[in-house]
Amino acid sequence: MEKNIAKDLLSIGAVFLRPEQPFTWASGIQSPIYCDNRLTLSAPAVRDRIERALADTVRRYHPDCEMLMGTSTAGIAHAAITATLLGLPMGYVRGEAKSHGRTNRIEGRMDPGTRVVVIEDLISTGGSAMEVVEALREAGAEVEGIVSIFTYGMRRGLERLAAAGVENHSLSNLDALVGTAVEEGYIAPEWKARILRFRDNPSDTSWTL
Repeated sequence: MEKNIAKDLLSIGAVFLRPEQPFTWASGIQSPIYCDNRLTLSAPAVRDRIERALADTVRRYHPDCEMLMGTSTAGIAHAAITATLLGLPMGYVRGEAKSHGRTNRIEGRMDPGTRVVVIEDLISTGGSAMEVVEALREAGAEVEGIVSIFTYGMRRGLERLAAAGVENHSLSNLDALVGTAVEEGYIAPEWKARILRFRDNPSDTSWTL
């Protein structure tokens, strides 16, 4: 599955590999790769495979899940479609509470004690995912874990999730992606090790040399 999802992401241009002109992430990290899983929503065949894989992953690892919660904004659509496949209620967590109306941060009816799985499109440093988990826990949810489309497998993200006792299961990951990218001719073979070196130590810019 990891390789098939990687092929899908590459085939629709959801992954941008630009080692010669690095991207700047919101965290300020300079990266040779940018993954935009929002593009999967406008590719029906790929979207269908991803949503079914998300549903299968929730069933496999969280059979007692009672509700899905999407991360705002990229995880909302995936949570909604996956919840439909599973016949589960869903909601989503805003980046911050609304300043008007009921001033909600969590949208959707969720009772304290509800067993929740968070649906996320991408795990990098884990910051946004952990904000969602913390907001849900504060509201009384039992967060069973996170199911995501893709993870970079960055040490900082892994450590954050582990410290919070949160389990993440991703459909694909950077190792599978760069291996597939080399096989399919998206990048030169020598870039595989350099991109993985970036992942393992993003503050070390020697991968650009």
